[in-house]
Amino acid sequence: MLLSVKQNWFTNVRGDLLAGIVVALALVPESIAFSIIAGVDPKVGLYASFCIAVVIAFTGGRPGMISAATGAMALLMVTLVKEHGLEYLLAATILTGVLQIIAGYLKLGSLMRFVSRSVITGFVNSLAILIFMVQLPELTNVTWHVYAMTLAGLGIIYLFPYIPVIGKLMPSALVCILTLTAVALYWGIDIRTVGDMGDLPDTLPIFLWPEVPLTLKTLMIIFPYSVMLMAVGLLESMLTATIVDDMTDTKSDKNRECKGQGVANIIAGGFGGMAGCAMIGQSVINIKSGGRTRLSTLTAGLVLLVLVVFLSDFLSIIPMAALVAVMIMVSIGTFSWKSIIDLKKHPISTNIVMLTTVAVVVSTHNLALGVFIGVLLAAMFFANKVGHYMVVNKGELGDGTRVYTVLGQVFFASSSKFIESFDLKEPIEKVVIDLTAAHFWDITAVESLDRVVIKMREQGAEVELLGLNEASATIVDRFGTHDDAKRLARVLAKH
Repeated sequence: MLLSVKQNWFTNVRGDLLAGIVVALALVPESIAFSIIAGVDPKVGLYASFCIAVVIAFTGGRPGMISAATGAMALLMVTLVKEHGLEYLLAATILTGVLQIIAGYLKLGSLMRFVSRSVITGFVNSLAILIFMVQLPELTNVTWHVYAMTLAGLGIIYLFPYIPVIGKLMPSALVCILTLTAVALYWGIDIRTVGDMGDLPDTLPIFLWPEVPLTLKTLMIIFPYSVMLMAVGLLESMLTATIVDDMTDTKSDKNRECKGQGVANIIAGGFGGMAGCAMIGQSVINIKSGGRTRLSTLTAGLVLLVLVVFLSDFLSIIPMAALVAVMIMVSIGTFSWKSIIDLKKHPISTNIVMLTTVAVVVSTHNLALGVFIGVLLAAMFFANKVGHYMVVNKGELGDGTRVYTVLGQVFFASSSKFIESFDLKEPIEKVVIDLTAAHFWDITAVESLDRVVIKMREQGAEVELLGLNEASATIVDRFGTHDDAKRLARVLAKH
């Protein structure tokens, strides 16, 4: 027990504390921006980010991953807030948490194994592009000071780690924020700051049950939104967990993460926050700044609360250019540049899946839709590829018996090829179908076998099946009709 606590919390204390501070600073403008997208007060996003980050540090299944209010979730809330108001959003957030806990107990986190690497790469690349695009308004129609500060920030971020000794003491992103803030104050540079984005809360959040009637009508209003929030939240969280797994060469508990996200959203909704999920951008910042354990996530949440409630005066003077530089670094670090080189080496189907995922996510800003289409395409390409590997060889025994040897997987994608491989009109007395090297996967495959056997029997042939493996035999016996006595009698009665 003590060993587990130490491993999950105290193996990287200094790195986690510093990384958590960086993440907290970067969370502020994003939380405010996502609140504006959802059409609610900035404190709703800030309270949500604090609650979710703190709770997920204890309940989540992926140490070092950052969860808070996100843009993907905010986009789904716009209509609900506009038509029914904040209280219904808070109720939907709590229901979202309940559904996510149920998903965790149903082990839906295990479904991540069906998401191919090409879809994950497309998801990562599209998020990197979106993160960069979100920064463009801060770089449009501004003075030259903003560009100079942003470039200086990028210079600090990438060059500071190379400075002997001190380059390893602090995360370069934190140095960037502190340095540019000091420069802006010293020179009195008039540029946009965090304080310009909206009023920061000045009190701690308090627990209040949403003021909505507990009726079936209320449930019918919030349930569709909660289902969408649950799906998008879990999808983004599971994909982010997979990416952090790769970055840290460690494993995570996806089903525990589902439950943890649910608990976090329930508490966030009770404390006046909007629904949230894992954030790939902030998680990358955390990992690249040295964060590894749950302590970094907890630190990010607690420092965020201290900043917005007790140190809002300091927080409000941080130049947005400094945070833009940090997010551009995240965008560059998140994008899989190797995937561009791999376009020449990978199969065309893999490239299509990756590029389609990127195109859909970037054009619609809908992560769930992009990943769904990517998974669907990957499944179609896989089914088509496996279907081509099914072969039926035709032979003959010495006594004139026709022998068909089936090799490969028989399922919906190869069923037509399976049927076409047999000469169903050949006048022959006996046919042997050798299925030793074949496997039947679904009802479509069983129906194909039925069709072949019955057609041959209608021609007067005696058909014998050999070598059907146990798994295939189970589905054939259950759903097959070629050995059904009544139907067989009708077939034989024709001869």
